[in-house]
Amino acid sequence: MDATEKLFKELTEVSGVPGYESEARAVIRKHLEPVARIEHDRLGSIIGVKKGGADSPRVVVAGHMDEVGFMVSMITDDGFIRFVPLGGWWNQVMLGQRVTIKTYSGDVPGLIGAKPPHLMEAEEAKKLVEKKDMYIDIGASSAEQVKSSGVRSGDPILPVSPFTMLSPGKTYMAKAWDDRVGCALFIQLFERLAKGDHPNTIYGIGTVQEEVGTRGAKTSVHNINPDVAIILEVDIAGDVPGIKPEESAIKLGKGPSLLLYDAGMIPNLRLRDLVIAVAEKNKIPLQFSTMRGGATDGRMIHVHNEGVPTVVIGVPTRHIHCHAGILHREDYDHALELLVQLARRLDKETVDGLSDH
Repeated sequence: MDATEKLFKELTEVSGVPGYESEARAVIRKHLEPVARIEHDRLGSIIGVKKGGADSPRVVVAGHMDEVGFMVSMITDDGFIRFVPLGGWWNQVMLGQRVTIKTYSGDVPGLIGAKPPHLMEAEEAKKLVEKKDMYIDIGASSAEQVKSSGVRSGDPILPVSPFTMLSPGKTYMAKAWDDRVGCALFIQLFERLAKGDHPNTIYGIGTVQEEVGTRGAKTSVHNINPDVAIILEVDIAGDVPGIKPEESAIKLGKGPSLLLYDAGMIPNLRLRDLVIAVAEKNKIPLQFSTMRGGATDGRMIHVHNEGVPTVVIGVPTRHIHCHAGILHREDYDHALELLVQLARRLDKETVDGLSDH
């Protein structure tokens, strides 16, 4: 594995469901400390600060640390675990999947189960199993056995999905691409800009609790008061059976995406055009995306204070909000190069020109 693949493995294999991001934060801190000054907000977001040729403009590049997961809500008398989702889960992708419960005494493996179709009436078997009817089985037969394993209400639960190279140098499968790939991008941006060759001060933020309401995005920029922001995300790849081009035209291997619209933000138009111009000048392939449902950390950051010119750059990913997703290395590399070139372009004159006066 090369350095990028090792970083992917580190970031995706640690735990970090909303509100429980400490393992992911520790990995990010380890990689940022040699190249940035480290700060935090009081909700748990980590902020790497890298001063270039000037104190301002203040440029935020943000990816959220948290991943979709679950939390233990109760333990039944007969030794099964009920849970609540942390983030958006589609019922159909959950059943039969392995999970890990993170307890104070160590990791406890389990399996998401429900009433089997063999015991259902024909009409019942046609219906989608609801989350409230699912449980986690750790092989126990009583509440006492579950508790003796260390499991308590409130413990975080995450998918089991090791980082896997599907085609060396091309595609990778792992959990938590949403949004550890964004975290990888700002880590490697800082490494690329280690000599300070950028006319601004960059704040790389690993935000918390994006999947449950973009909460860390609000708190992390409170003291920064950014002049411009670039949100680093996954984007939904539409190159799989069942998705029409008008629903998503994004494809793996065709470059990063620029989000033109989502339910939480319309990007700053001049910053959007700058991203396009920089991509064209540097011969970086760029795809264009819209998302009618859902939002990113940009929802909070672009309305901070008097307003912050903001765009979202995405790495196309198949099967997000599942136990494992798939992305393409070339899309990531192009996204990183685009980010580096943008960081070098965002001087005071350019940023001042992004807002209408």
